[in-house]
Amino acid sequence: MSRLGASGVEVTPLGFGAASIGNLFTPLDDDQAGEAVRAAWQRGIRYFDTAPHYGLGLSERRLGAALRAYDRTRYTVSTKVGRRLEPADGTGDDLANGFAVPAAHRRVWDFSADGVRRSLEASLDRLGLDHVDIVYLHDPDDHAEQAFREGYPALEKLRGEGVVGAIGAGMNQTRMLTRFVRDTDVDVVLCAGRYTLLDQSAAADLLPAAAECGVPVVLGGVFNSGLLADPKPQSTYDYARAPAELLERAVRMRAVAERHGITLRAAALAFPAAHPAVACVLTGPRSAAEVHDSADQFAAEVPAAFWSELRESGLLPREDPS
Repeated sequence: MSRLGASGVEVTPLGFGAASIGNLFTPLDDDQAGEAVRAAWQRGIRYFDTAPHYGLGLSERRLGAALRAYDRTRYTVSTKVGRRLEPADGTGDDLANGFAVPAAHRRVWDFSADGVRRSLEASLDRLGLDHVDIVYLHDPDDHAEQAFREGYPALEKLRGEGVVGAIGAGMNQTRMLTRFVRDTDVDVVLCAGRYTLLDQSAAADLLPAAAECGVPVVLGGVFNSGLLADPKPQSTYDYARAPAELLERAVRMRAVAERHGITLRAAALAFPAAHPAVACVLTGPRSAAEVHDSADQFAAEVPAAFWSELRESGLLPREDPS
């Protein structure tokens, strides 16, 4: 377990990202979602990340239901604020936002102090918990002023009141996360997709700043939403169809991995986990089988010769960006 600064909150090196059990892209049933969480527990995973955004609350409800079987003192849960859910007419689906669920609610961007508290209260109700350990400001890209002026101070107050143990921000970009690291007292930041085998942009700003300031980083999207897990023409990259040039790079990386007796998935997990500023790597399994595969690949030893060949072939920068 890694402790998140002075917060006392701990995370396991491999965490469970619960977007998939909110019916990301395609549906799964409650039993399959519960089996995935139980498999994660069996494999020693004790950090679970969710958000209201994931399946319009479905991820939170499923995660909370599955975790009720376990001692609350033995696991860490994070959720996010910034998108409140309000009732909608329920017609149609939410596939435009990536989730195969009925459009029974609509998302309302709200980083106000009141919005933060209301969102957290609703999340606790869906999770069936009396507290969460970590709360992130979720994707405040277009709401920076309100997020820094109201949302972040609201999280600081909740932390000071003991309502949450650790606070931070979770985004798919590095510039604003770097600002959070340097200009606020966050305990942790969550960065998705920006430090992977295909995108090392976080190495230019966020990761050095985090190391300098002592702010641990949780990394999500290490498979870039699927391409690095199983590169094929229909694979997704950052939640859209993978560009041809990235697909070609991923296929070449897979060939190198196979020559060295490992999988591309093992390499895609090992690369971000090796950075000294990184406390945890999240995967988003949809089933118990995917959980077991992630745990097996995370534990696999990746030979140094593999990294050397990637760099010599130009598939990774010659100098380690970490």
